[in-house]
Amino acid sequence: MPTQLVENGSSTNILSIANMPVLWACALGVFAVIILQSVIYIRAARKAAPAAGITGAELKTSFRSGAVAAIGPSLAVVLVAIALLALFGTPAVLVRIGLIGSAAYETGAANIAATTMGATLGDATYTQQVFAVAFFAMSIGGAMWMLTTLIATPLLKRGEHKLAKVNPLIMTVVPAAALLAAFISIGIGEIPKSAAHLITLLTAGVVMALCLFLAKRLNRVWLREWGLGFAIVAALFVAYAAHTAGLGPVA
Repeated sequence: MPTQLVENGSSTNILSIANMPVLWACALGVFAVIILQSVIYIRAARKAAPAAGITGAELKTSFRSGAVAAIGPSLAVVLVAIALLALFGTPAVLVRIGLIGSAAYETGAANIAATTMGATLGDATYTQQVFAVAFFAMSIGGAMWMLTTLIATPLLKRGEHKLAKVNPLIMTVVPAAALLAAFISIGIGEIPKSAAHLITLLTAGVVMALCLFLAKRLNRVWLREWGLGFAIVAALFVAYAAHTAGLGPVA
């Protein structure tokens, strides 16, 4: 390709800059930080377990349950990430979609950034310059998420201590209620979109309930651990079948 096109950023060969070694180095650096954090958290949990009355077996079960529960959501992210490789390149997808934020937020931010430059993701107007601006917008958005977490976490921790002093029972109810409300609001928000969304939501709920019922009836603890993974995988298959059958949203 002409050197001038590459220099001024008007080339549409996005992958030539999206897979630059410096971006790969940044992606590997992020993964190294994540691995280091995981090791620190695991060691801290093992150290604090005896004081909390948690046995070694219970700690291993919790680690295993968390790992299994992460399979389903990770599978959904991987499927989306594969579709976005051609748009953003492997390093950007690994960092932005795989580790920080959500696929919907990242693609939305990139689309807005591209639109401000009169371009559209994936077509002839999507040049290297547009990619750079879109990637910068995605990164800034993710940075704000992280900064908000760093700032808000100590403030929320102070409020937690004050509530615990007033009534210790509150801190056992509030987190569970907040988590339940968050998932319910997300689920209700999907229902009006299409019949496929409703069927997918019901399928996930039925499979999860069935796993919990069988785990209790058959005394199979592993079913409780794997329940979320089974529910998400089943919902993915049902969502694909429903969309293929024409029950998805109208384009």
